[in-house]
Amino acid sequence: MSWRDRLPEVRGRLLRDEPLGPFTWFRVGGPADLIFLPQDEDDLAAFLKGLDAGVPLTVLGVGSNTLVRDGGVEGVVVRLGKAFAAVEPQVGKEAGGNRIFAGAAALDATLAREAGKAGIAGLEFYRGVPGSVGGALVMNAGCYGAETRDVLVEAYALTRSGEHLTLSNADLAYSYRKSARAAAEPLIFVGGLFEGRPDDPAAIAQRMDEITARREQTQPIREKTGGSTFKNPPGQSSWKLVDEAGWRGKPYGGAMFSPLHSNFLINTGEATAADLEGLGETVRAEVKAKFGVDLDWEIKRIGRP
Repeated sequence: MSWRDRLPEVRGRLLRDEPLGPFTWFRVGGPADLIFLPQDEDDLAAFLKGLDAGVPLTVLGVGSNTLVRDGGVEGVVVRLGKAFAAVEPQVGKEAGGNRIFAGAAALDATLAREAGKAGIAGLEFYRGVPGSVGGALVMNAGCYGAETRDVLVEAYALTRSGEHLTLSNADLAYSYRKSARAAAEPLIFVGGLFEGRPDDPAAIAQRMDEITARREQTQPIREKTGGSTFKNPPGQSSWKLVDEAGWRGKPYGGAMFSPLHSNFLINTGEATAADLEGLGETVRAEVKAKFGVDLDWEIKRIGRP
């Protein structure tokens, strides 16, 4: 009997052999053995407690910085939906009026917008981060000189066995695009509490408009892309290294590094996951050979080739 015949009872949805391409911004990738769409946090916790510990488990957010390989993903893929997308400014003397809760499935841009409406400044940078709050918590997402660890008070997560955790900013041991705690232990983030500073909502909105305009001018935000492909090496810019290696706008199957921003890998329309990953690995090898620099993937690659 397969593990798929011994699943816990759930109130959410279970999808078998469902293609994952439509769940990602690249729009590529094979099927998941099983996708679980939990109804709420208790449903997710009960499922995790009842799931065979040997079954591989993957969490997929909005798929903005994820490349699903063509062979699909083994085991269970958890996708959080509307029940995990609440964004609620905290009111009252204790919160000081400058805190805001966001569920893991909320878009980073929504968090920025709702904070701005509430007069909470300091989270504007999330307007320029493509993805959801859960992903931001995992990888210390940021841009334009600010990142998650600058504004996070605490995060809420479930362990692989369904235990509820409250983790402080310090507990997560953040560094550039990484949480040491999240890397060491399988966690499913369900939300976070953030803190900013008071400011006029109109002034906050103006700063976010400037971020949006800057992104539209410098990034291929309307393409099938995963955002920044490579992390910036210490003291250097990945886009410049890709550019100097000659790969800006150069086709590789159905994949290409954007002519607008050469650290943005794009699906030009008919790419496979193998095209996209193959191009990335080819560029990494050439940058290493020409400049002696190792480029590390910022995009998360999951699944079977």
